[in-house]
Amino acid sequence: MKLTELLSISGPTPISELTDEQLKELQRALSLLGYPVGDIDGLIGPKTRNAWSEFKTDVFPGNAALIGKESIETLQGKLDAIGEGKIHDFSSKDGTIEAIKWECRAQGIGLNTQITYVLATTQWETNQTFEPVREAYWLSENWRKNNLRYYPFYGRGFVQLTWKNNYEKYSRILGVDMASDPDIAMRPNVALFVLVHGFKTGTFTGRKITDYIDETKTDFVRARRCINGTDKAHEIADIAKKFLADL
Repeated sequence: MKLTELLSISGPTPISELTDEQLKELQRALSLLGYPVGDIDGLIGPKTRNAWSEFKTDVFPGNAALIGKESIETLQGKLDAIGEGKIHDFSSKDGTIEAIKWECRAQGIGLNTQITYVLATTQWETNQTFEPVREAYWLSENWRKNNLRYYPFYGRGFVQLTWKNNYEKYSRILGVDMASDPDIAMRPNVALFVLVHGFKTGTFTGRKITDYIDETKTDFVRARRCINGTDKAHEIADIAKKFLADL
């Protein structure tokens, strides 16, 4: 992502004085970096303020209420570093595992314990294939159409991105139209971003991976709440422990 609207800012400016388009660009940029801004709507609210404050705390110390040339340059540098459009090798399980490790670190959930839990979840959710899957992939599209009330916005990806509002949310973040073409969520690069971003920001259930796994705690069982309550929590925890031993 290349910043354009924000580049017109030449000196320290309160983020409350940004235009709608500047705020949308800031929100999208922060979302791509894994900061929870909420809706990308061009409105200044507590989530956007907190996300910008968190960014400045992490990488650019200073007044969290202000944005200026240097902080924008730092923001652009971070966007360049995550390599939007980076080419990963999804042709093999090992290649996908390396892509997940890379994306986790790029989005700021880089502890080995966090990465191994994301890997364990992916293994479980994809039935060990490490390929994006459709909800009830063993059944037909006609079955999904007749039985899933949120059709066509049923689960897709490395984890199951579901419901129209979530497809619309990631459309705004990634700049693609998944609302019109939900199958975009099956593209490996898109599925990869959604997987890690969802863990980082709590998109799926409101629970973030840092709620359960950080520098001070490692709860592989309760971390399942980031995705799907307690369903198969112990089985996935065991897989995470195996990944951790090998990482």
